Amino acid sequence: MDQLTVGILHPGSMGAAVAACAAINAAAVLWCETGRSAASTERAARFGLVAVPTLTELLDRSDIVISLCPPAAAEDLARDVARLRFAGVFVEANAISPERAQRIAALLEPDAIVVDSGVVGSPPVGGKTPTLYLSGPASATKRIEALFVGTAVRTAVLGTEVGKASALKLSYASFQKTSRVLVALAVGMAREHGVDQELIKVVSRRTDSYLSEPQYVAKTAARAWRWGPELEEAADALAAAGLPTEMLRAAAATLTRWNDAKDDSSLSLTDALDRLARP
Repeated sequence: MDQLTVGILHPGSMGAAVAACAAINAAAVLWCETGRSAASTERAARFGLVAVPTLTELLDRSDIVISLCPPAAAEDLARDVARLRFAGVFVEANAISPERAQRIAALLEPDAIVVDSGVVGSPPVGGKTPTLYLSGPASATKRIEALFVGTAVRTAVLGTEVGKASALKLSYASFQKTSRVLVALAVGMAREHGVDQELIKVVSRRTDSYLSEPQYVAKTAARAWRWGPELEEAADALAAAGLPTEMLRAAAATLTRWNDAKDDSSLSLTDALDRLARP
């Protein structure tokens, strides 16, 4: 396969790491620096991404564009791309509902070929190997698979229907992220009554329980600004399936108490629980 040029929208912690893996087989991986933060600039430089000044230039030079951004921004970003008549492969990799993925595909087609995708797992750094699930036209999913051959990002094709990858991503997120919110509530309640260590001893006998990993609460707090909107998307997907949404919406609302802890890697378990207890 000829080496392709890839554009990443935008290089957050997951996007930059995935883009760096794509760079192994691509001619170049571009990102648009206009309007982005100093943290994005530093991250992109660390992962060897090539800065371009405008979205127009990124789209003109890219054969494949990967969209990895906060869920709320996914459609606005797709509209910007659609206005510029991008004609390559657009990989919709955000944690959004299947219905939104289909709306985005309708925005971009027929100019672009849209592949629905979802990343399951942690960013591909430090030995982590997430899976990029794909659904969409076979000719396009084959190009994405080839892009990640031999990298820390594994790929799996779910079929040709846009929406399947998003459905799998949110089905997994519904459990994985909500369970960690429940850990915070359980440990917080136990701490209030002075039995938090006893709770940990009880569940430490169960290696499959997130309650035995209370240190993860601080990481959950730091990611709450992203996880809350993702759970709202998952709730929308449940509603579309005729299933109750209250649990996920409640978890999303709980996460808003941690919004001011955005990406705070220094947060301790005590700090996270104290913030959770404040209205």
